[in-house]
Amino acid sequence: MSTALIPPGTTIGIVGGGQLGRMLSMAAAQLGYRCAIFAPEPSGPAADVSARWVQGNYDDLDALQAFAQSVDLITYEFENIPVGPLEALRVPLAPHPRALATAQDRATEKAFVKAIGGRPAPWAVVSSREDLDAAVKLIGAPAILKTRRFGYDGKGQARLKAAADADEAWASLAWEPAVLEGFVEFEREFSILVVRGRDGTIATWDPVLNVHEDGILALSTVPAGLSDATVEAAKALAGKIVTELDYVGVLAIEFFDTEAGPVFNEMAPRVHNSGHWTIEGAVTSQFENHIRAICGLPLGSTARAAPRVEMRNLIGEQASHWDLILSDPAAHLHLYGKGQARPGRKMGHVTKLFFD
Repeated sequence: MSTALIPPGTTIGIVGGGQLGRMLSMAAAQLGYRCAIFAPEPSGPAADVSARWVQGNYDDLDALQAFAQSVDLITYEFENIPVGPLEALRVPLAPHPRALATAQDRATEKAFVKAIGGRPAPWAVVSSREDLDAAVKLIGAPAILKTRRFGYDGKGQARLKAAADADEAWASLAWEPAVLEGFVEFEREFSILVVRGRDGTIATWDPVLNVHEDGILALSTVPAGLSDATVEAAKALAGKIVTELDYVGVLAIEFFDTEAGPVFNEMAPRVHNSGHWTIEGAVTSQFENHIRAICGLPLGSTARAAPRVEMRNLIGEQASHWDLILSDPAAHLHLYGKGQARPGRKMGHVTKLFFD
C-alpha cells in the first residue's frame, strides 16, 4: 500500500455499521476525518456518529463501487464480507483483502500461521462424514468441530466428548465444511492487539486476559499475568503475521496460554472487542491507531495508562443497569445505541482503571 498521507478533512468509508464502526467513526472525527458507512441494514450503531449511511449488500459490486467513488479510503469493521467485491474497488483499501481471505477460512488461517512458525492446536480438515471419523482417529476426543467459515461468539461450533458424538456434531453444523480441533490444556486465554502502519511500523498493546461466558467475551483484564517468554513469543508471532500479510491497521490474535508457550487460536483482521479497554486504558486506543495507520499518520503510543485496567461487556439486559454502573465515579460507560437487548447481544461495555 502507498505510504502517501491521507490528510484530515477527507472521508473514510467503513464497510460495516456496528459498534466497531461507531467507535472507529468517533476516533476518526477526533482526528478531523469524516466517516461514511456501507452496510446492508437501514441503520445501526455507527449511524449516530457518522456523516453518512449508505445501505447496500456486501456482495453488491455496483453499490460498493458507487460508495467507493464517494470516499477517499475504505476500511472495514466486520470480517464476514465477500472478498471479491472489495478486491475490485478502485480506491485505497486497508487492511488488504488478503487478510480477510486468510482469516475467513479456519483451515487457511491455521495453515498460514503454522507456515510462519506459529503453533495452532492440533486440527484436521473435515469435508465429509468420513473425514470426521478420520479426524477423530487422528486427533482424538474430546475435541471441537468448527465450521471453516462464518463462526463467531461461539457460533458454528459443536463439542465432541467422544467419537460417538460425531453424527450429532456434524448435523448440528448443517454438514458445512469444518475443521476438527483437539482440546488444549491451558491456564488462560489471552489476546494480542497489534497495529502496523503504512510505512511498516509495528506496535503492540499489552496482552489481555480474556474470560468468556457461553462463548462470548465477558471480561478483559490488563495485565494478563503471563510469563515474559509467553509475551515475547506472542508478540513475535503477531509481528510476523502482519508483516507476511503486508497488513495495515489493527489486528487481534487470540491465544491459549500453555506450559509449552502460546498456542494460536484465531485472528480477527480488524479492531476487536478485547481491545476496548484501550479507549481509556492506553495512551492511544486501538480505534485511533487504526485510523492513524490506514491514513498514513504516525502511530500513537500503545503504553498502558494505568497499572491495571478492566473491561466488562454488557450483554443483553445488563446494559439496562446503566444508572447503577454510573453510580461508580470510576466507571467509563459505553452504550452502543442498539435497540432490542436480546440475550447474547453486546449492548455496551464498561471500563475501569485501577491505580492501587
